[in-house]
Amino acid sequence: MELYNTCERMISRGKITGMQKKLDIFYAADRLTEDEYTKLTAQLEAKQQELTEKEAQINAQNHS
Repeated sequence: MELYNTCERMISRGKITGMQKKLDIFYAADRLTEDEYTKLTAQLEAKQQELTEKEAQINAQNHS
């Protein structure tokens, strides 16, 4: 559970570089349950989308 909480915190803070690979490794090594892996993967995808949208807004503002 501690690993899950750490990964969740990193994702929420935007520290996502290489995170999908880490989640895959933790899951393969039985350090995360299937439920934890599924939740973290969904959170990661949502954070990636959020950051992509923010970047697009910043780029649009800079080109205006």
